[in-house]
Amino acid sequence: MTELKAHLLSSTDKTDTDPLKADFRKFLWLIWKHIGLPEPTQTQYEIAYFLQHGPNKLCIQAFRGVGKSFITSAFVLWCLYCDPQLKIMVVSASKLRADNFVKFCKMLIATVPELQHLKPRQGQRDSSVEFDVGPATPDQSASVFARGIDSQLAGGRADIIVSDDVEVPNNSMTAEMRDKLQEKIKEFSAIIKPLPTSRFIYLGTPQTEDSIYNKLPDTIVTRIWPAQVPDKDLLVAYGDQLAPRVARMAAEERFKEPVDPARFDMEDLLERFSEYGAAGYQLQFMLNTKLSDEERFPIKLKNLIISPVPPEKAPREINWLPNPDRVLKDLPTHGMAGDRYYSPASLGHMFSEYTGRVMAIDPSGRGADETGYAVGYELSGNIWVPEAGGLEGGYDMKTLEALAAIAKRRKVHTIVLESNFGDGMFGKLLQPVLSTAGVLCEVVETRSTSMKEMRILDVLEPVVGSHRLIVDPEVVLEDDRSIQKYEGMIRNHKSLFHQMTHICREKGALKKDDRVDALSMLVAHFVDIMDQDAKKAADRQHQEWLMAELDKIHQNPMAQAAVGSGGGRMLWNRKI
Repeated sequence: MTELKAHLLSSTDKTDTDPLKADFRKFLWLIWKHIGLPEPTQTQYEIAYFLQHGPNKLCIQAFRGVGKSFITSAFVLWCLYCDPQLKIMVVSASKLRADNFVKFCKMLIATVPELQHLKPRQGQRDSSVEFDVGPATPDQSASVFARGIDSQLAGGRADIIVSDDVEVPNNSMTAEMRDKLQEKIKEFSAIIKPLPTSRFIYLGTPQTEDSIYNKLPDTIVTRIWPAQVPDKDLLVAYGDQLAPRVARMAAEERFKEPVDPARFDMEDLLERFSEYGAAGYQLQFMLNTKLSDEERFPIKLKNLIISPVPPEKAPREINWLPNPDRVLKDLPTHGMAGDRYYSPASLGHMFSEYTGRVMAIDPSGRGADETGYAVGYELSGNIWVPEAGGLEGGYDMKTLEALAAIAKRRKVHTIVLESNFGDGMFGKLLQPVLSTAGVLCEVVETRSTSMKEMRILDVLEPVVGSHRLIVDPEVVLEDDRSIQKYEGMIRNHKSLFHQMTHICREKGALKKDDRVDALSMLVAHFVDIMDQDAKKAADRQHQEWLMAELDKIHQNPMAQAAVGSGGGRMLWNRKI
């Protein structure tokens, strides 16, 4: 037992047999009961045990949604229940998140009868962002107080520091940001009190392959609870950090089984995989930052569907199956070695007009950049791409006229523009050219502030991975033709399909990204309808058509006469 646990338990009278002080898991069960939650799961009990009996410096990495912050909130109160003189600082990526942690602790004190004696007394600090517990003696620091990682951390002393998700996408996108975050974490050492009561607790989910959680000092013991038992070839990535039960399951070759089926069963995990994509799922749910090239570069040509894009109507269903007999060997590939294009496995019989026609444009910003563009049609949750590529130039009339001609030819209803460069000037120059060409469409400007590589993958990976992007073979051929004019050193980098397959979640992953950026803007515009399943949408539309036809039959005078004479059922069945 570490010094802190010995201190906590020895701070009570030795004749005290309070089971809540002896076992944090019982305290956790009580808290869960009073706030109406079901009994903690096996994984939650394991995290609770590690918090109580683990070392003074520990890091808990558990899959998103397991409730590690809730459990640690209860642990903070258990520590104060055992020793009201402790001082605990909660640090999060944002002050608001840290404040919410403290507010939750206060709510629990007000809710749970066994904690009523911890309510702040008159004259003690009693705000939603810091408070004292009733038995605490006067001190410069509150019993529990919140800080944002970017705020002034100095000015208080703490026995326990809870670092709750200090790494988030917005502060870990680049190496520079992660270095800055690492320096802020070092300030904890100036705040923590000396032993025996000092303790560091890190709670986190890695956001990048270069996560700060991989760089914690060797004195901090990390324990990992992934959502599924890792495959045999992935076990080496975790070293000796896997939670004991998960390690035993792996030893029994129970690979890919849910670690906490009471929380997320296989159906739930498959849904999360679809939402996050392969790389995002590995980080957020498997806590695996050592991604292979297969996972580092998540977009594959094989996951596209290559099919001619009809100009007006398309099948409501289109199915993907990468069978060898469907490999399109004649199309040039600019993806990873061995990656191939495939034609669709089958097409549905029901055709409908597209429900949206959009063109996305990423204007050339500087130097040798192209103006990237992509055209897409939407139907039943699928995006059909009849044209995409890049044009030399940016704001010149030749480029503007070429874009207007594409918009007219493809009968687009909406044009989406990247407005980061020129403060919207490109849109102002394009509007009169569109009018002259007779193109009547809405022009929408969008501005991006997040890391480009993350943004592109967050949009494209789930859509391509679920086979909802259908690309005309002519797009592939024209992409290859259009890059032949460039020098050999940069030729491949100009290809849309090279950019798609070589982008990863690293700053500056691509030398050129104009074409894939335009494609991601196009897909992002349709993101609101991407959550509908194509087959369900097709079934629903077919059902609506069928009901409309039945209504027509029912309104037919002959059908009504037959119904009146008792022959309606026969006529109805025969018609159907």
